Amino acid sequence: MELIGLYLVACVLLVLAGIAKAFRPDDTARALAVVVPLRMPLLRRVIRCGSIAEAVLGATALALPRTVSAGLVALSYFVFALVVAYARAKGGAIASCGCFGTPDTPATMLHVIVDVALGIAAVLVAMAGPAGSIASVLSLQPLHGVPLTMASGLCAWLTYLAMSALAELEAARRALGISRVTPQ
Repeated sequence: MELIGLYLVACVLLVLAGIAKAFRPDDTARALAVVVPLRMPLLRRVIRCGSIAEAVLGATALALPRTVSAGLVALSYFVFALVVAYARAKGGAIASCGCFGTPDTPATMLHVIVDVALGIAAVLVAMAGPAGSIASVLSLQPLHGVPLTMASGLCAWLTYLAMSALAELEAARRALGISRVTPQ
């Protein structure tokens, strides 16, 4: 499985984002209130339940990278890409995606691209038809997958930063009217 590293990143981010939204569903609820016709208290509960399911899917798909679990991971990321793309197109009240349970995380094109890339990686893992557990998959990697696991963890952290902190920095830059600095 050539893209197992990106698949690991996708699963870890599902777990982290799911847990974060389960504890802080308000920003995601506000982001989805425009398209989901539910009262806010009910929408928060729906978000919380969906977030728990997201975290469970991520953990299950991480432990057991199988065709069905990888397919569900791919579906999740393609849906996320659509929601973020919609948020970007809509602006205003849905400008924050709330993906990691943090306020005012703007929906960026980078977020859409990352979601699509992680979805494609999960599709390719699903098409490879893996069997067994993550331990059996990693045992086929050099040094029993230790370098792959470390690189995937680093990539998950950097991806989280790109979709949260970098997005907030970009929004602050725009709010202050600071143009991008281009090298000369």
